[in-house]
Amino acid sequence: MACGGSPDENVEKAASRIAEAADQGARVICLPELFRSPYFCQTEDADLFDRAEKIPGPTTETLGAVAREKNVIVLASIFERRAAGVYHNSLAILYEQGELVGLYRKMHIPDDPGYYEKFYFTPGDLGFKTFKTSAGKIGTLVCWDQWYPEAARLTALQGAHMIFYPTAIGWHPGEKEQYGQTQRDAWRTVQRGHAIANGVYVIAVNRIGLEKPAPDAPGIEFWGSSFIADPQGIVLAEASTDTEEIIMADIDPAHIEEVRRNWPFFRDRRIDAYGGLEERWLK
Repeated sequence: MACGGSPDENVEKAASRIAEAADQGARVICLPELFRSPYFCQTEDADLFDRAEKIPGPTTETLGAVAREKNVIVLASIFERRAAGVYHNSLAILYEQGELVGLYRKMHIPDDPGYYEKFYFTPGDLGFKTFKTSAGKIGTLVCWDQWYPEAARLTALQGAHMIFYPTAIGWHPGEKEQYGQTQRDAWRTVQRGHAIANGVYVIAVNRIGLEKPAPDAPGIEFWGSSFIADPQGIVLAEASTDTEEIIMADIDPAHIEEVRRNWPFFRDRRIDAYGGLEERWLK
């Protein structure tokens, strides 16, 4: 979805799209990262902490109502106010009854030009999470987490059938011509790799639109391209770069079983030899 300047309007749009997806047969519905507002991390501004909210709070209440009405599971990315001075980039999991049943806090926090998230977000302290639902076991990660094989692996090891990555990623307009295709291909490739290496479905959910923190700023052109990949990395559905869309695919646990029997990566892991992963760097 494209995210406008009004949080209330964005939440209402999200609720409407959830209902639309449910009417098309969706059972688990994920929204893009920080969908309540434009991507505010393009600048460092302490006043923007006012956009944070408690969880549970008004957004989970609104989306919980539509989850209950439509009997669906909703994953909603929210700027969480945990306490004064402590804020998280969090993902709320709402079950069919509309109640908040789970929370994931983004573990990897970037700090790059236009993505100044370390200014706003405290790193997650809940660990990597998988939630047992009526639609299967759901793994939850957020945006920058999607570049880390360790995060996908530890989530999959908890039994996830699918890993969701709500995302806000795009091009710096000045780099698009030279690097744009390479950047987007890398983003797709690494997540398809997580699907293959872990024998899971991967669902990446991105926003669209050119968002500028000020009229004279270059902004970020979010590239959309939301997609769903199966355990062999095959892209089952993919959205465009510039149009609001609902994409869906079937998640088949039997297919996970079949793929893992033929690609037994979990069986052949050398769990006795991975101690170095806890080090920052090995000389």
